[in-house]
Amino acid sequence: MNIVYFTHSLLSCWNHGNAHFLRGVLRELAACGHQVQAFEPEGNWSLANLLADHGDAGLDAFRQAYPDLHTRGYGARDDLLQMVDGADLVIVHEWNEPTLVAALGLLRQGNAGFTLLFHDTHHRAVSDPDAIRAFDLSGYDGVLAFGEALSTVYRRWGWGDRVWTWHEAADLRHFHPPQEETDRNGLVWIGNWGDGERTAELEEYLLQPAERAGLPLDIYGVRYPTEAISLLERYGVAYHGWAPNARAPEIFARHLATIHVPRRYYTQLLPGIPTIRVFEALACGIPLLSAPWEDSEALFRPGEDFLFAKDGADMSRHLRALAADPDLRTALVRSGLETVRARHSCAHRARELLDIVAGLRQDAAPPAMEPAA
Repeated sequence: MNIVYFTHSLLSCWNHGNAHFLRGVLRELAACGHQVQAFEPEGNWSLANLLADHGDAGLDAFRQAYPDLHTRGYGARDDLLQMVDGADLVIVHEWNEPTLVAALGLLRQGNAGFTLLFHDTHHRAVSDPDAIRAFDLSGYDGVLAFGEALSTVYRRWGWGDRVWTWHEAADLRHFHPPQEETDRNGLVWIGNWGDGERTAELEEYLLQPAERAGLPLDIYGVRYPTEAISLLERYGVAYHGWAPNARAPEIFARHLATIHVPRRYYTQLLPGIPTIRVFEALACGIPLLSAPWEDSEALFRPGEDFLFAKDGADMSRHLRALAADPDLRTALVRSGLETVRARHSCAHRARELLDIVAGLRQDAAPPAMEPAA
């Protein structure tokens, strides 16, 4: 099958958390024997920021980790029909311009020979619904939503059985425990600051507990305003700025544990969506603790795969226990790896996608002719 994916960027992970999953699932589809081509708009926001901060060297980690992935930039003058020529499946990420989304829908309505899916991996359907409603999806065969709560929103908008819950997952070809263990020290948090969506939660579940437990804390990420940097300095945090997503496994391998602090939209309006950081941590074999969120789809085994903390004091207790108990750390790592490898790899998601497409094609096929009497 010839698969074309329109992403915001495959090259850049600068404030683009979906890059991990998109890279991983496209690589798995290629490994299954499918022809895969990604397109991204020239000068896109994520890539422009990455190059402005780090230059071309900022792409080195991607190039080294994913030499087999093919992505091509395109501009307003490129021929869209030519870009999808021969495609069997076209997927469009929601972080694209409405004009592109609409144009591809028109091609599909013009009896183009491909299946067309819209891929939503964000909270805008509830936080900024007008932005999502601005997309003309009338020519699309269906929607891939990265959590059941988001799928429910699309069903409410009339998509019915043409929306599928397609969770993110870990790229196990790259995200895995280190081949050789070395000394691990302190805590690490990889995440972007982002528009005040979890400022109070970061202080309660990350900064204060690390200080109370007496554990050094390293933080990686972008979009930290001056006041955020000042807050980190008050807590004695080592802030390192941006790190390539492809370097996350080696960063995790140096630390004792990591913490998941979900954005408020994923605890209040879209419960049950863990986002990529949970999958990354479990796949890399680092003990994980989490601020509260509702695992409404039973994706994991809380208390076995990771530890929930009901408040900041509870998080401090968990951190002290983890630091003092190597058997607890080993048990969490073993259980988390077991769950990710059994249910939440990009290979699993590639197979789910192929099943969805096969079902759509079967529904669209004309009925078989009865043999003549």
